[in-house]
Amino acid sequence: MKERGRYLLSGALAGLTNGLFGGGGGSVLVPLLTRYCRLSQRQAFATSVAVILPMCILSSVIYLLRGGLDWQAALPYLIGGAAGGWIGGRWFKGMNMLWLKRAFGLLLIYGGVRCFL
Repeated sequence: MKERGRYLLSGALAGLTNGLFGGGGGSVLVPLLTRYCRLSQRQAFATSVAVILPMCILSSVIYLLRGGLDWQAALPYLIGGAAGGWIGGRWFKGMNMLWLKRAFGLLLIYGGVRCFL
């Protein structure tokens, strides 16, 4: 498969995950970008953040139109998420990739166990 096709397929799988579960597209996209699309770990994390934003906006609009979005409940998370995203983005450049990969792996395991139980 050509490189562009790999990127399109990876984005489609991340978008499908995001739309079905209301988030989590990045957890699918980072491994796809590193293994399937052959980006470095640092590039995959940064690319995932850039790609997830439009997908989340689109999913939010769909949920809003279908009556499933409570803005008042979401507002504190939006504010906290923006602050956390800013701090994480500032720390990202200096972080050791080995520890970042381990932290991401633990986050995926934690999320998987929570969903399973």
